[in-house]
Amino acid sequence: MDRLRIRRLGRGRPRTRPGRLLAGKAYSNRTIRSHLRRWRIKTTIPEKSDQQKARAAKGSAGGRPPKSGTTSCKQRNTAERAFNKLKAFRAVATRTGKREYVFQGTIDVASIMIWLRHPATQDPPDPA
Repeated sequence: MDRLRIRRLGRGRPRTRPGRLLAGKAYSNRTIRSHLRRWRIKTTIPEKSDQQKARAAKGSAGGRPPKSGTTSCKQRNTAERAFNKLKAFRAVATRTGKREYVFQGTIDVASIMIWLRHPATQDPPDPA
């Protein structure tokens, strides 16, 4: 998160805090959710099944389930699939590179290889 820089449309320094966080079930706990709520960062984190059961067992005292939108769930799914494709490369999954720039280069090469295998095909525009 320290290197996060989101460019602004106009002038001004880049933002360092995201507007939304897409995460996996491993990050579904009260501490993380409350920290993100305090910083006013919207979240899309699926709830663990044991947390759902515990909340349901409490009845009305269990509170409401966390809100998640369908479009943000689709974006999270897309990001998760991209990470899984990268993890198919052993050097990326095990992080054999000792230095950060070596690991970044490994990710770049893996991304290029994935793109060369399945390039994004675009339909030609209709002449009409």
